[in-house]
Amino acid sequence: MNTDGWLTDTRTSYDTVAASYADYIRGALAGAPYVRAALTLFADLVHTTGGGPVADVGCGPGHITAHLHESGLDAFGIDLSPAMVDLARRDHPGLRFQVGSMTDLDLADESCAGLLAFWSLIHIPDDAVPTVLAHFRRVLRPGGPLLLGFHVGTESRLKTEGYGGHPMKVHIHRRHPDRVAAWLRDAGFTVEAHLLTDPDGSAPGALLFARRPPDGGEPVADRDNLAGRR
Repeated sequence: MNTDGWLTDTRTSYDTVAASYADYIRGALAGAPYVRAALTLFADLVHTTGGGPVADVGCGPGHITAHLHESGLDAFGIDLSPAMVDLARRDHPGLRFQVGSMTDLDLADESCAGLLAFWSLIHIPDDAVPTVLAHFRRVLRPGGPLLLGFHVGTESRLKTEGYGGHPMKVHIHRRHPDRVAAWLRDAGFTVEAHLLTDPDGSAPGALLFARRPPDGGEPVADRDNLAGRR
């Protein structure tokens, strides 16, 4: 898989818009109650499995990483853009941030108690998604939860300008939750739940919860089958 072209374009684009994007996204969680609720649930799931390091992959300026930290998680951020990582370190000096790519995730096997990728998988082309999800599963501990946030739809488009009018060259891939869930199952995850946000609006999103199954155990989702056994 040749990732050099689109990865370089994505890195350069977010280096260019880093400061404007940080200003744009600052305070966004305050107006997103369902997203905040999903993050609270994710934090509870991590705590329930014993806690430990949590990776925010595609962390941008670190606002979600900081929110997770305030929820009591040992959260750290990874982003492709060095400029984004610099901003995250500046704005959240007590937290850990590093430059890295989800297509070649430089984390040890089973080193994370949880992993989150919030609207960062949207720049990954379809043929690279299985590689990314394989890395996510590899670095998660057995039983560790995964939370994905992404745009819902079927189309892909090239974004050439954004966040203050700066030039960009990134593809935005919109996907249906069922398609992402199928990729997750193929990668060895148990899919537990998903939530649609703003489904009737112009920018619908999805929050999808999954988990690396415990070694030798039943899928964790079976514990929450309120409809009873079938």
